[in-house]
Amino acid sequence: MGTKAKPRRLPKRQGVAKPLTTARIVSFGEGRHKDPGQQGLYLLVRERIDGTKSRTWLHRIKRRGKDTYLPVGHFPETGLAEARTAVQTQREQLTKGIDPMRAAPRRKAVKIDAPMVTGEAGKHSVEFLAKEFLEKYIAREHKQPEYTKRILDLDVLTTWRGRDARTIKSREVIELLDNIVERGSNVMANRTADVLGMMFKYGVHRNIVELNPVQLLFRPGGKESSRERCLSDDELKALLADPKAATRFERLSHAIVIFLLTAVRRSELALARFSDIDFKKKTWRIPDENSKTGKGHTVALSDWAVREFEALQRLAKHSPWVLANDANDGPINPKLLTRGVARCQERMQKLGIEEFTLHDLRRTCRTGLSRLKIAPHISERVLNHAQEKIAGTYDLYDYVDEKRAALDAWAAHLEGLRSNEMS
Repeated sequence: MGTKAKPRRLPKRQGVAKPLTTARIVSFGEGRHKDPGQQGLYLLVRERIDGTKSRTWLHRIKRRGKDTYLPVGHFPETGLAEARTAVQTQREQLTKGIDPMRAAPRRKAVKIDAPMVTGEAGKHSVEFLAKEFLEKYIAREHKQPEYTKRILDLDVLTTWRGRDARTIKSREVIELLDNIVERGSNVMANRTADVLGMMFKYGVHRNIVELNPVQLLFRPGGKESSRERCLSDDELKALLADPKAATRFERLSHAIVIFLLTAVRRSELALARFSDIDFKKKTWRIPDENSKTGKGHTVALSDWAVREFEALQRLAKHSPWVLANDANDGPINPKLLTRGVARCQERMQKLGIEEFTLHDLRRTCRTGLSRLKIAPHISERVLNHAQEKIAGTYDLYDYVDEKRAALDAWAAHLEGLRSNEMS
């Protein structure tokens, strides 16, 4: 009998990648997802530090022999069709020998709209004064000129656009500020008064106006009470027992502990690079440009703080930034840290932790140092507070050893609270 021939096995059908749709894009979890409809296009999905998800379009290219991912937009602001078009344009540039990274437009400097008033009167308009003030004074003297611009855009220019600045009367200034107070924005009224005072003073200096109409004897929004919130030992126990459970977000949990251990400002951590940190010497150098006072300083890191930075470095996945933004090409916006903490308040209250801000952690550390009998002048240097003029001018010693002893003692106190909670 002849043997039956074995049936020939057919090759397995290769799966066809599903095309991208809006529904699929929204459903993607964290990670990098390839677009089968456009060579080199990927969607990077990441969980922000405030709990929301970011979706960034990336174009993968070979640059200097290595894979490089160029951000080409954020979904949904940049749709799938737009992202594909952007990638196609960049790939055409590559075939012509043009580096897309160098061809990308640079960010524009902060500017204000040109004056609406023309001719000689335009040189004295409120718009012209605001433009000169922002570009020739604020941009040079202030680290965040965008903040001043927002204040001018919000209330000043919307009210006085097209006006000759020389005709603005003191009573009009008061009425503008009263309107801000009446909508419940007392602090903003004070900030607007400060900006107006500076702007018109600058106008007198530049001969745009003859007199400064800001003649205020009192703060329009009233006295601003300083916060006195400080976390208790019981609250610290609850927070440190499991920071991730208290915050839900891993990066945020490490960031909060670093704030508590070092008493640094929000922007100082948000803008930090790993190159600023010496893990062996256990120091973190905050450069001048990242410091609120304009004068950088060295933070002495406890062993616990070093471990927190090491954890963030593992999460950073080769990014030079301690807390990278969505596109992984720069630091996060410091405001995201604030929003992240705000999103966790309800969860923390269930653990017995009342509402707090990041700055409250800074105050908690400073108060804790006093309780540990740390000398006030050392505690103030831990916080990098500006010193009195004579001391700041002649005393150039960095106090790193003294700051290390203070922060090590504070870390030991917190470790004791945590161990007590965990036992």
